[in-house]
Amino acid sequence: MTELSGIHCRLDTLLAERGMTLTALADAVGVSIVNLSILKNDRAKAIRFSTLVAICDALDCEVGDLLVRAR
Repeated sequence: MTELSGIHCRLDTLLAERGMTLTALADAVGVSIVNLSILKNDRAKAIRFSTLVAICDALDCEVGDLLVRAR
């Protein structure tokens, strides 16, 4: 929830920019589509650092590209 955590996940934007589907990312990272969807829709309350690193590796991005402060 963006308004509660103050954090917005830009996963949908990064996937679109790279022409990658959520399914392909889930396969690459080893995380379920459901959990990635929760993250993508700003409903995640927490994320493991190992998952964050794996997502950033798969998307060739930095943490700051993926997670930003909601304004």
